[in-house]
Amino acid sequence: MASPKKERILETFLKSNNASPLLAAIAAGLYPIFFYYSSNYSLVNSWGHFGYFLLMFIGIPFIIFLLFKLLRQKVVPEKFQKYVFPFLSIFIFLFLMKVCMYAGIQKKMIVAIIGIAAVLAFVLYKHYKKIIALQLILAVIAGFSLTQHIVKQLTYNTAWMQQPDDIANVVFKKKPNVYYIQPDGYVNFSELKLPPYSYESSTFENFVTAQGFTHYANFRSNYASTLSSNSSIFMMKHHYYEGNKRFSESLNSRDIIMSKNVVLDAFKNNGYTTTFLGEKHYLLMNKPTLGYDASNIDVSEIPFIGTGLGEQRDVVQFLSNTKINTSKPQFFFIEMFNPGHIEGREAISEGKVIEREQWIESLAFANEKLTNLITVIKEKDPNALVIIMADHGGFVGMDFTEQIYKKTQKPEIVKSIFSSNLLIHWPNSNEPEFTSELSSSVNIFRVIFSYLAENEQYLQSLQDDSSYVILKDGAPNGVYKYINDAGKVVFEPII
Repeated sequence: MASPKKERILETFLKSNNASPLLAAIAAGLYPIFFYYSSNYSLVNSWGHFGYFLLMFIGIPFIIFLLFKLLRQKVVPEKFQKYVFPFLSIFIFLFLMKVCMYAGIQKKMIVAIIGIAAVLAFVLYKHYKKIIALQLILAVIAGFSLTQHIVKQLTYNTAWMQQPDDIANVVFKKKPNVYYIQPDGYVNFSELKLPPYSYESSTFENFVTAQGFTHYANFRSNYASTLSSNSSIFMMKHHYYEGNKRFSESLNSRDIIMSKNVVLDAFKNNGYTTTFLGEKHYLLMNKPTLGYDASNIDVSEIPFIGTGLGEQRDVVQFLSNTKINTSKPQFFFIEMFNPGHIEGREAISEGKVIEREQWIESLAFANEKLTNLITVIKEKDPNALVIIMADHGGFVGMDFTEQIYKKTQKPEIVKSIFSSNLLIHWPNSNEPEFTSELSSSVNIFRVIFSYLAENEQYLQSLQDDSSYVILKDGAPNGVYKYINDAGKVVFEPII
């Protein structure tokens, strides 16, 4: 229970119609900061973002409040002066919330916010301090939610990244240039012909065969999203969604993928120059420290609060203009956004039939880009090791992507989630005998490194080839094994 002295201080504060510019700025900006951090923590968990939000959400509002405190009597007619600070408090708060939810400039929305703030200021000007108090209360409530993310960050367990052997120190005996091309959501040819896809891609299949690529049927991803799949691929280990029970972006996935991982370290330790080529800045949205030697995307160009994934970049043209170094081996990670997957949410889905048709249209676009990309690589680097491997399936057969939350035992739907196309061009058509080990993406680089090192001992520590999903509907919320090591659709809770 509050002491009489504290009650008097609170009463005096609420009755007064004055507040320091700093307090007013903190009240207006703190809840929007906490709201955005809680909703997008994996995108903003950097010191750069922290400084940006302090400046834009607290610093600039503080300057605005301070200027009006100093100049109000000179620039505002006397009869309107009592409305100035209530208006600013409400307007800045609503404007910052608009920025959090709808990045960019929406003129009509800003006009509406000005109107709402003006009306509320006129009605509530006598309660200016209560407006500030309410904003601070909201910030405290949002702070509890944000605290959970911060605690998770501080207690993040990296044990899953530890390797069972010394593959981190692998020494390559062969050093061809290596290209890892990742077309988002490209299901395996073996599943593409079957329902729910029911599509023949013979022209592209014939092309890659003629170009010397080996196709690995029934190959699949181990996880159901780009970030969860890639963090597993580049660490060559299972993380089981890090124990999360929500299908959301993993906490440090972008840093793992783009900054430091076992695959990147192995290439660098063997004298490779590393390059990332992305069509969009999806993997760089939280501005991670770039672990690659070069990239077609400058991290400094990525906005702290973006309206999307950035402009489309032509990776084919970029690679065409890139000099292939003949004196030092190179590793390229090329991320493509086609064919992608069906719409994510029910509200924007057009239903499974239309979603399938649109996915197939995107597939045609992906095949065209891959054809051009392969042609460029083969002309510039005919004996390169080229890996074309998708991150996950296209989710065709469902109405929208978020239906993966709901339990299903339909094999065609489960395979639609995880089926991943894998095509490899081995230098001089010298496919190793142990490629039968290629069943899922978690083991792809362990097999590749065994080939480059000419050392099969690394195959003794292959990860389980099972595929995992997070469910929250039709089953207790948790992480489940959906496809086992033998490729059979199962339903086994693990977390």
